Amino acid sequence: MNKIIYLDAAATALKPKVVINKETDFLKNDYANSGRGICPRVAAVDKMLLETRKKVADFIGAETSNQVIFTSGATDGLNRIAQILKTNKKIKNGTTVAVSDLDHHSARLPWEALIESGINILTMPLNDKYDFVLDEIPQADVMIITAMSNVIGMPVDVRSVIQSARKKNPNVITVVDAAQFVVHKKIDVKDWDADFVCFSAHKIGADTGLGIMYIKNPDDLLPDKFGGGMVNAVIDKDRFSINATPDKFEAGTLPITQIAGLGVAVEYIEKNRPDLNLIKYLYDELSKNSRIKIITQRDATLLTFTIDGMHVLDFGALTGTAGVCLRVGNMCAGWIHNLLGIKGSARISVGFWNTMEEMQQVLDLINSIVK
Repeated sequence: MNKIIYLDAAATALKPKVVINKETDFLKNDYANSGRGICPRVAAVDKMLLETRKKVADFIGAETSNQVIFTSGATDGLNRIAQILKTNKKIKNGTTVAVSDLDHHSARLPWEALIESGINILTMPLNDKYDFVLDEIPQADVMIITAMSNVIGMPVDVRSVIQSARKKNPNVITVVDAAQFVVHKKIDVKDWDADFVCFSAHKIGADTGLGIMYIKNPDDLLPDKFGGGMVNAVIDKDRFSINATPDKFEAGTLPITQIAGLGVAVEYIEKNRPDLNLIKYLYDELSKNSRIKIITQRDATLLTFTIDGMHVLDFGALTGTAGVCLRVGNMCAGWIHNLLGIKGSARISVGFWNTMEEMQQVLDLINSIVK
């Protein structure tokens, strides 16, 4: 192969030219800090932030822009939610947190880290298709919902899961990890009735270092971080007042260059979702190879598999040497691999840049490796 074939969109998406051009133009012509002055450049940056926040709010179906908080990524947002709830005494000794084996490490580990605080971790059951069993949704104080596993690649009916959870406890706090879901499906936070939703901008073709944390009722919560931009006034030596939402959750300098590219990335992903026919093609063809054991369903958003008699790291080394970038390992999702009874897997995920010709080349390569 004369070029790299990039098949790891689920880890991070390649950047469309519109995003690269937007960020480059911003750095060259419009760069300034936000909320730190009254000169025309600062005013223009503040206006860009407002417009991008509104665009993201519309993108996810939020009621107001103030429900959209900029973070450094989904991992940052998911960790911060745990700390926000702890700061606001929403979790305490005896609090039950429901998780699942679909969870990415960053969705579940912040809660595992709080076990010493006296919380109880409850693992929700999955059916034989690795989906939630609605009739067996437990009663919990906090529920972590992975909207789409980065190993299984099937969308979860988040609305139904939350409705089932609220039947057991009307006051349950729901936290949705939408990092994979946002790439393939329309998010509607109001329809979901979720309390918190997180995703990373780089999954949809924006830059790294930027994420979105949606908070349903941000005005009811105290912040978890403190610093410049969120303080309204210092009253005396030990008292201060804080700004309103969203500023109170955005202490410090925001990743403004990344935010400049986010708006056009949102527009781009809405019109250029990955072509999942490419995944179906590989599924149909690789199913013919008896050594390849496919884990995912045919209509999944990605293709996950193992190879009889070959370690996935060896497989990844061979494909990588030939110029094909795919993912091997546990995908930062150790629990689902434990449930599957395997230590790791290989994963192919596609983006807007991939073609059927590339899939045919990849198929030939894989079959030559897995004879």
